[in-house]
Amino acid sequence: MKGFFQKIKRWFFKAIIVFFITSILAVIVFKWVPVPFTPLMFIRNIEQWSQGKPATLTHQWVSMDNISPNLAKAVVVSEDQKFSEHFGFDMEAMEKAYEGNKKGKKIKGGSTITQQTAKNVFLWPQRSYVRKGFELYFTFLIEVIWSKERILEVYLNSIEMGDGVYGAEAAAQHWFRKSAKKLSTYEAASIAAILPNPRKYKAVRSSNYIERRKNWIVRQMGYFGPLNFE
Repeated sequence: MKGFFQKIKRWFFKAIIVFFITSILAVIVFKWVPVPFTPLMFIRNIEQWSQGKPATLTHQWVSMDNISPNLAKAVVVSEDQKFSEHFGFDMEAMEKAYEGNKKGKKIKGGSTITQQTAKNVFLWPQRSYVRKGFELYFTFLIEVIWSKERILEVYLNSIEMGDGVYGAEAAAQHWFRKSAKKLSTYEAASIAAILPNPRKYKAVRSSNYIERRKNWIVRQMGYFGPLNFE
């Protein structure tokens, strides 16, 4: 029996070492290589198939030069206004989320853009403290290895922006029949406004709630000034 537990212990430590090596290598690779596919894309396709729906997925990676600065600013002001200042974690937002969780509310984490990027590229969407732990780990790696501009580029190319629609280029084509590079301020705000629940909300012919969010985002973009990642 003692030998059995020793084997389990050795296997466990080997698994940990393999995880650290592969996770670090993956983050290094994606510092330069486009992310072709994410776990969320796979999960959504399985969900569609299980519900008897056709599996739809639209995704086209484009460089930051081919994404309108309007969209970059719109997602920053709506999702994470301290993005250029923090090291992946907004402690004030996390504290508020922690207090809400203690009161028995739905688990949430005050996620920054870096945390959302970590979740979308490397993890699964279901909320749990286990996933949150992995998310914190990958967030730290990303902030150490990637630049802020690269984080935003991967975020804009990977997140869900509609039902079966992933990334800025696919979203621009889906919602406005134009390239991501040509999005206006209002169009960018329209896409950013639906990010809390992109399968429920619509960027065009929107509900009153989304229209209010669009207008708020446009105002915030005017106040915010140019993005600066230096």
